[in-house]
Amino acid sequence: MPATLALAIAAAAVTGQIVTAQSTAAKVAPAAKVGDVATANSSIVAVVNADPITADQLAQEAVLRYGVDMLDNMINRHLILQACTNAGIEVTNADVSAEIQRIAAKFNLPLDQYLKLLQDERDISPDQYAREVVWPMMALRRLVHDRVQVTEEEFNRAFLARYGESVKCRMILVDKKDLAESLRTRAVAAPAEFGALAKQYSQDEASASVRGLIPPIRRYTGDSRIEDVAFGLKEDEISEVLQLGDQWVILQSVRLMPAANPAPQSMPAIREQIVDAIRDEKVRDAASEMFAKLQKDAQVVKVLGDQAAMQANPGVAAIVNGQKVTVAQVAAECVKRHGSVVLDGEINRKLLTQALAKAKKTVTQDDLDAEVSRAAVAYGFVRPDGSSNTDAWIESVLAEGVATKELYYRDSVWPSVALAKLVEGKVNVTEDDLREGYDSNYGPRVEILAIVLSDQRTAQKIWDMARNNPTEEFFGGLAEQYSIEPVSQSNFGKVPPLRKFGGQPSLEKEAFSLKPGELSGIVATGDKFIVMRCQGFTEPVVADFAAVREELVISITEKKNRVAMADVFDKLKQTAQVDNFYEVAKKSSKVASAVKPASATAPANTKR
Repeated sequence: MPATLALAIAAAAVTGQIVTAQSTAAKVAPAAKVGDVATANSSIVAVVNADPITADQLAQEAVLRYGVDMLDNMINRHLILQACTNAGIEVTNADVSAEIQRIAAKFNLPLDQYLKLLQDERDISPDQYAREVVWPMMALRRLVHDRVQVTEEEFNRAFLARYGESVKCRMILVDKKDLAESLRTRAVAAPAEFGALAKQYSQDEASASVRGLIPPIRRYTGDSRIEDVAFGLKEDEISEVLQLGDQWVILQSVRLMPAANPAPQSMPAIREQIVDAIRDEKVRDAASEMFAKLQKDAQVVKVLGDQAAMQANPGVAAIVNGQKVTVAQVAAECVKRHGSVVLDGEINRKLLTQALAKAKKTVTQDDLDAEVSRAAVAYGFVRPDGSSNTDAWIESVLAEGVATKELYYRDSVWPSVALAKLVEGKVNVTEDDLREGYDSNYGPRVEILAIVLSDQRTAQKIWDMARNNPTEEFFGGLAEQYSIEPVSQSNFGKVPPLRKFGGQPSLEKEAFSLKPGELSGIVATGDKFIVMRCQGFTEPVVADFAAVREELVISITEKKNRVAMADVFDKLKQTAQVDNFYEVAKKSSKVASAVKPASATAPANTKR
């Protein structure tokens, strides 16, 4: 992907960052009533083994997970819309469509290919791109248009930054002034040694490795003091010691690089690119300032997420400068953005609930708490007395991005416990399991040298060479010369010791059959061919099997339970009769709107 296009795709999120400027990680709103969410919409979005999921249920679950965060986004868009209305500014669907066409053409891409790229790279649908990125971007541009002008001076500075003269320099960077002064004295006395001094003393590793060379310094691209000093030096001249923060810098001019002279016919395009870049930067700054002012001056009452406020204002998610944003509007946005993911989760929940009912089993709060306690211990969250520190564990889970404790229990703990109930009593740990677990975790390992090769013919050649010269040194030399695997190639064939039952059965069988000093046959594994030389065997980590038996029982039971749970869940999905009408409708909608990406550019139920 061209770098400029990659930047454009990344920039698609810039306006999204503005309109969500004060959003936090997703919070969970108290469950809204059915009537609040979607005016009692009982249409069916999916059927799971004859058990329906309604649009109402989907909307409630979507709001539960994403409502408060989505509301922040919607409030910001409403603020933009209200500002446009007050200023008499209108951004139409046609404006948005034309802008999307212009952006696609700017990168020499057909519209459909550009939109597909956004979908693939940023997971942004055409409708979402039009509504949440392009419309706010255009609205903000028009709102700040009068205060955003690109002057000729700004253009000239940016042009010089790109195409003007530059100075190729060497640099020494250290953290002590007295050392910098000492190095400068030595460099002034022997300018030709500046590179050697940089290599030996500079604390900037990137430039020290190339004898102090740094990218050419251009005008108006960074610290003006550095630029002024660099352009003021003659060839090979050494600068004074310069302070940059808590570091000290010495420069040596290598040579002045002449300015580039673009062809006259390319100047209009260059001017457009530079002016666009300057304007975009100024728009971002001006838009941020405007947003801060809009938010500071706005009268916003957030209702969603506040149980008392929701009871006092049924059906209302927020009030923005006197204008209501309804829960139904928030639900529609949540479903539009996250409906597929939420519905998948609800389908899976239905499958598990049905399976529990069929097995006449239930999940209690005690079961959930016990699973959280087990997870806390498994991940090392224990108190000094050895008991589980569930509070610290849950805090760490929330820090990883899970919205609330309630959602953690609902979306992570409950499914895990439900599956555990379904496999309860079906998992047995045999003596063979215990013996394999002991051998794998505590038993002896075989120490080997290995050569990894990509084809049978080369492997046969190397094997013959190793057999004809059966010394460890010669084998290590072959590994260094021929092995395609980095560890063995850089360590003369030495690789970590092999254990039994580590997931490489053919390799393990061959390795453990060898005697010290013996050469293996050629072992084919996947698309690789391996030749080994045995160096010996390690002692068992734990000699007494009985000492670790209880620990092995716990570990193996846990592992076999996880495998059984995955198998049960896969079987539930494979044997279920699921009709997902939501996805069918969504795909049909995509086909119908593929050529109309700006179908809904402004906040719902508002005049543009």
